[in-house]
Amino acid sequence: MARTVNCVYLKKESQGLGFQLYPGELGKRIFDNVSKEAWTLWQSKQTMLINEKKLNMMNVDDRKFLEEQMVNFLFEGKDVEIEGYVPEKDDE
Repeated sequence: MARTVNCVYLKKESQGLGFQLYPGELGKRIFDNVSKEAWTLWQSKQTMLINEKKLNMMNVDDRKFLEEQMVNFLFEGKDVEIEGYVPEKDDE
């Protein structure tokens, strides 16, 4: 049976992650409070950030910036600002 969490991002019960994907206390917080769906949304934003800002994951400052953005996105309800990116509008 799939593990469920009360996802802080989606604000509902949802399928949890299969294992802790991020190290340390923050990783435990993510594992306990973020759903698989929300983590997938973050991964998409993370990829865009790394590419658009040309972040180097060997650089401590770049990793710290990315972690701050992750916390803001998953726990603070703040969207990721990416210069020049305009989200697609739903046709209604």
